[in-house]
Amino acid sequence: MAAACGLVGYFLVLRAQVFTGDALSHVAFTGAMAALALGADLRLGLLAATAAMALLIGTLGRRARPDDVVIGSVFSWILGLGAFFTTVYTTSRSTTNGTGGVSVLFGSIFGIPAGSAIVAALVAVGVALLVVLIARPLLFATLDEAVAAARGVPVRPLGYGFLVLAGISAAEATQAVGSLLLLGLLAAPAGVAIRLTDRPFRALALSAGSGVLEMWAGLFASYAVPRMPPSFAITAVATAGYAATFLIRRPGPGRRTQTAIPTGA
Repeated sequence: MAAACGLVGYFLVLRAQVFTGDALSHVAFTGAMAALALGADLRLGLLAATAAMALLIGTLGRRARPDDVVIGSVFSWILGLGAFFTTVYTTSRSTTNGTGGVSVLFGSIFGIPAGSAIVAALVAVGVALLVVLIARPLLFATLDEAVAAARGVPVRPLGYGFLVLAGISAAEATQAVGSLLLLGLLAAPAGVAIRLTDRPFRALALSAGSGVLEMWAGLFASYAVPRMPPSFAITAVATAGYAATFLIRRPGPGRRTQTAIPTGA
């Protein structure tokens, strides 16, 4: 899951769509609680809600003007809807089921059943392979959308497909770190990669590797200090890793390799 989030997160940052990750983190909680309230599998709600939000964002595209009031109102409504479904879930079934909302908000990586962990791993492998498969044309479309479209790259379907992959990654990662901390797992490894190299494919690999390293380092820290929640430990390591990149002096403009569009992309 960490590797998939690292790959997806790199393109989210490169395409200036980190806001999408924030939106997905909000809707993941609501989708999961809606599924539980309706008696369905939590993962179905996560996947359906995050994929639908990703498609909606893709449909709006650049026509959606950033408006702080609108964004704040919509996000508050989504979270309020999640609170409503939480109430329905706990009152209609059992008050002890309130832990379901807590696990969605803050993650429960040590509590994921073996079967769910295998499914999550398989889904993450599929997402990672698809991102690698579309990486070259997606990079071309990201760097110069007009030229990519003129060269026959299906820019719009590619954008939709990528956002769906982002939604699936967000749904799976929510089980590990929770919806509140999801953005850290999507953005921090990508931020590390972009800070350390200008070469896109090297940065893509570095982002995936950073995500895996930060995930396991966080789990190690949580195991060593049992009172430290794993979700906090993972995101704390991710944030520390990104902060550490500011201590590294990057080469001057004359020695840096400029990002170029691959020939024949």
